Amino acid sequence: MDKLEIMNERSRGTMMEFLGIRFIAAGSNWLEATMTIDERSCTPAGIGHGGALMALAESVGSSLSYMNVDINTQDVRGLEISGNHLKAATGTITARATLLHCGRTTHVCEIRITNQEGQLVNISRMTNIVITKKQ
Repeated sequence: MDKLEIMNERSRGTMMEFLGIRFIAAGSNWLEATMTIDERSCTPAGIGHGGALMALAESVGSSLSYMNVDINTQDVRGLEISGNHLKAATGTITARATLLHCGRTTHVCEIRITNQEGQLVNISRMTNIVITKKQ
């Protein structure tokens, strides 16, 4: 099983599965996922709910940090996330998280969410803390 299959499997039974978030591509310091705006993730007006977009951003940002720690001895927790909604989101959107800082105890990433035309609909920044798992 490759890294993306493992990440998608680990998402079963979580908010990520409920929202239809699917990891699609990864590199050493970046990760991409898609989500389709539908009845689970839209407002009454039929556009992407800001909370759903932030859930996508946080899911991709956290998962990128997990890809860059020893999961046997370390864990990741979100410390802070902020985002700006720039355009209404409809259809299938893609989030790409990129590590800006990959330190020993903190990771900072930028998440850019684009629509099917490649237009930026949300830009977010997330800080994660890396902790040692309790034995």
